[in-house]
Amino acid sequence: MTQSITKININNELDVVLAYNRARQLSERLGITMGSRTKFSTAVSEICRNVVEHVGNGQIKFRLAEESGNKYLEAVISDRGRGIGNLEALLKNTETTVAGKGTGLQNSRKLVDYFHIESQFERGTQVTLRQRLPHNAKLISKATAEAWIFELNQEQVSPYGEIKKQNMQLLDVLDNLRERNEVSQHQLKEIRHLNEQLQQYNNDIQELLQERENQNKLLHKINDELDAFAHTVSHDLRAPLQNIKGLASALEDCLHSQRLDDAKEMFKMLHLQTSKMDNFITSILSYSLAGRQNMEKATTPVSELLHDVVNLLGISNDFIVQIPNILPVIKTERIFMHQVFSNLISNALKYHDKLEQPRIEIQYELKDNWIEFAVVDNGPGIAPESQNKIFEMYETANNQHVSTGIGLAIVRKIVKGKGGEVWVESVGRGARFIFTWPANEIVSILPEEGTTAH
Repeated sequence: MTQSITKININNELDVVLAYNRARQLSERLGITMGSRTKFSTAVSEICRNVVEHVGNGQIKFRLAEESGNKYLEAVISDRGRGIGNLEALLKNTETTVAGKGTGLQNSRKLVDYFHIESQFERGTQVTLRQRLPHNAKLISKATAEAWIFELNQEQVSPYGEIKKQNMQLLDVLDNLRERNEVSQHQLKEIRHLNEQLQQYNNDIQELLQERENQNKLLHKINDELDAFAHTVSHDLRAPLQNIKGLASALEDCLHSQRLDDAKEMFKMLHLQTSKMDNFITSILSYSLAGRQNMEKATTPVSELLHDVVNLLGISNDFIVQIPNILPVIKTERIFMHQVFSNLISNALKYHDKLEQPRIEIQYELKDNWIEFAVVDNGPGIAPESQNKIFEMYETANNQHVSTGIGLAIVRKIVKGKGGEVWVESVGRGARFIFTWPANEIVSILPEEGTTAH
C-alpha cells in the first residue's frame, strides 16, 4: 500500500538540492532518527544527481509505503533515458566506468533500508529507495501531507524558484542580464558548497561503516582468543589432575592395607602436586586478568622450569628424560615457557609406541638473536605429509590415540606471539620439535650437572 506526498521534476543541480532537502524534511517530520534521515537524504541526492548527469531530466516522487507490517518513507526516482546496459556489473562493482559512473547506485544501496532498480533499453530507469519509519509511526492523511508541503514551500526560499523567476525577468528586461548572471553565479557557488557538504556527509558515513567493520573484526579476534584460552586451560590442567587422581587412589590402597609409612609418603607427594597445581592455576589466572601484552615477566631458570614440567607430568619409570648440563636463565613470561615445554614433552609421551627404550632429550643452542630449543624423542616419527598439519587446531598425527588436538596449536600460538618459529624434523623413527625464543631475554647461562629425569 502506498500514499503519495509530493513530486519534484529533476532538471539541474538545484533540483537535486531541493530533492535532498525534501527527503530530509519529510524524514524529520515522520520521526526518523538523525543518522537515518541523513543517509536517506544522501541516497536520494546521489540518484537524482545521476539523472541530471547521465540523462538530463527526470522526476522524484515521495510516498508513504507499508509492506509486511513495516512502514516506510519511499522515494521513486525515474527518467526516460536510454537505460543502463551494464546494470548488473555496476551494482557488483566489477566494472570501472568513466567519471565514476555507477558509484551513486552502489553508495545509495548501502545507505537505505530498501533499494530496487529497474532499467529497460530506450525506456528509462526507475530507482526505489525506502527508509523504515519508527514502529509507532502512523500513516498521515492526504490533507496532512498537502499541509506539510505547503508549509515547507513557505519556509524555504528555493534557489530553483529564484532562478526561474530571474529567467522570466531576463526575457522581459535584457538590460538586467549582467546583474542576473552575477546572482546566478553566486547561487551556483552555494550549490557547489552544498554538494561538497553532501559529499562530506557521504564520506563520513563510509568511515562509520568501515569503523563498524573493523570493530566486528576485532570482536571476532577477541572471541577466537577467548576460545583458545579456554582450550589451553582445560588442556594443561588435565595432566596434574590425573597425577592427583593416581596419588589419591594409591593413598586409598595404602590406608586399606594399613601401610601407614607409605601413606605418609603419598601425602607428601599429594601435597607437592597440589602445590604445583595451585601455582599453575595462579599463573593462568594472572594471564587471564592481565592479558597477553601486559603479562609480567619473571626471572626463570630453564632447568628448574623443565624439572617442574617433568614432575607435573608424572612421567613413568619407562621413560628417560635427558636435560642438558648448560641452560640459560631468562626473564620471560614463565607460564608461556611452561606451556610450550609441557605440551611438547606430553606430546612425545602420548604418542610413543615403546618399541624401544622410550627416551626424550631436551636440546639447547644459541643462534644469533634467538635461543633454539628442541624436544627430541625416539618414537614412531611423523610422516612428511602430516608435519605441517599437526600444528593446526584439532589435528593429530596418529588417530589411534585420544587427543584434543590443541597441544601443538597452543605451542605455535605462544611461540608466534613471542616472534619466534616452531617446526618439526622427522625422517623415519624419532621426531625433533624445535622452537625459537628471543635471546634478548637471557639473564645468564649457568652450567649444571647433567640430569636424567625418570
